[in-house]
Amino acid sequence: MTRESERNFRRIAWRLWLPITILAAWQALASRGMLNPLFFPAPTNLVLSGWKMITSGELSQALSATFYRMILGSSLGIAAGLTCGLAMGIFAPVRKSLESIVSALNSTPKLALMPMLLIFTGIGETARLVPIALTSFIVVAVNTVDAVRTINLAYIELAENYGAGGWMMLRRVYFPAILPQVFTGLRLALGRGLVITISVELLGSPDGLGSLLWMAWQTFATERLYVAIACTALTGALVHEGLNFSERRLLPWHERSGR
Repeated sequence: MTRESERNFRRIAWRLWLPITILAAWQALASRGMLNPLFFPAPTNLVLSGWKMITSGELSQALSATFYRMILGSSLGIAAGLTCGLAMGIFAPVRKSLESIVSALNSTPKLALMPMLLIFTGIGETARLVPIALTSFIVVAVNTVDAVRTINLAYIELAENYGAGGWMMLRRVYFPAILPQVFTGLRLALGRGLVITISVELLGSPDGLGSLLWMAWQTFATERLYVAIACTALTGALVHEGLNFSERRLLPWHERSGR
C-alpha cells in the first residue's frame, strides 16, 4: 500500500467509524424491540424503503430537482459574490458604498423574503431560486472581501513594480492569495444553499427532497422521512468532499502548509 493510499484509507476510516457504530447500535436496539419502530425503524427497514424509492424513480426525481435548484441558485450567487467581493476588497469606494447593504442582507432571514418574492414573481422557480442565490452571494462576498484585505501589501507593490496590472495582477497576485479562503466560502455557500433549498421546498414546491420530507411528515411515513433526511445529509457530504478534493488538486501548497 502506497503512502497516499494509506493516507486516504485513514481519512475514510476516521470519518466512517462513528456513523457505522451508531447504525450498528441502532440496529441492535431495534432488533431487540427496545426502540419504538414507529419513530425509530431499524436501519435495515430504512434500506429496504430507500431501495423501493430508488427503483420506483421517486428518490432520483426528488434528488435531481433539489440538486438542480441548489446548483443553479448557488452558482448565480457565487459568481455575483466573487465579483462583488473582489471589487469591494480592491476598491475602497465600492466597499464603502456596498458594505452596509451587504451587512443588512447578511442579517436578513432569506426565507422572510419569500412572501415578497411571491408577490413580485408569482409562484414559480424564480421565487425559490432567489433566496438560494442570495444566501450564496452573501457568504462568498464576505469571505472574498476578507481574503482580499488580508493580502500582504508587499506582494501587490512588488507586482506593480514589475509592471503587473489589470488581469495580470488578478491572475498572479489576487487569485492565488484568496483562493484558500474562497474555497472556505464555497463550502459554506453550498452547504447553506442546500439548507435553503430544502427549506424553500418545504414551504411550497411540487418536487424535491423538501417536498418529499413534507409529504412523509404529513402522512406519518417515518421510513420515507428518514430516507429523505439521509439523502439530504449524503448530498451535503458529497458536495463537501467534492470541494475538498478540488481544493487539494488546485491548491496543493495550501494542504501542505496545513499539515
